[in-house]
Amino acid sequence: MIVPIALMAAAAVAAPAPADIAIRQAMAASAAGWNTGDLARFMEVYADDAVFVTPKGLLRGKLAIADKYRPSFRGVGNARGTLSFAFLEMRGIDPRHAMLFARWTLTGPSTTESGMTTLVFERRGAAWKIIADHSS
Repeated sequence: MIVPIALMAAAAVAAPAPADIAIRQAMAASAAGWNTGDLARFMEVYADDAVFVTPKGLLRGKLAIADKYRPSFRGVGNARGTLSFAFLEMRGIDPRHAMLFARWTLTGPSTTESGMTTLVFERRGAAWKIIADHSS
């Protein structure tokens, strides 16, 4: 069977899956929390039992992860700069799990930092939550 090129092109640009859309929205809300100095809003995307990889080992739980970030939050922004994400790839693992590969960028008044992040999401009720975060 020959598939017309127009159909192949349409399939290649199919609409994003609902998980992809929901995860992108959750990440945008998290970045908005960072940028306005709202730690609770930034952390909303994390599951209570999330694990965060650091150079010194693992942080276990949303509260421990929030404690790591807390010093840079000042209520009117974030002392480390403005956060943005460039989404590189989203992979579905199964109907309840997905993995996001992205580049994060912090733009401050005099410096810009950037790195990579790999986030594992789990669907919990109607929301997608980060259960594992490895950012470098």
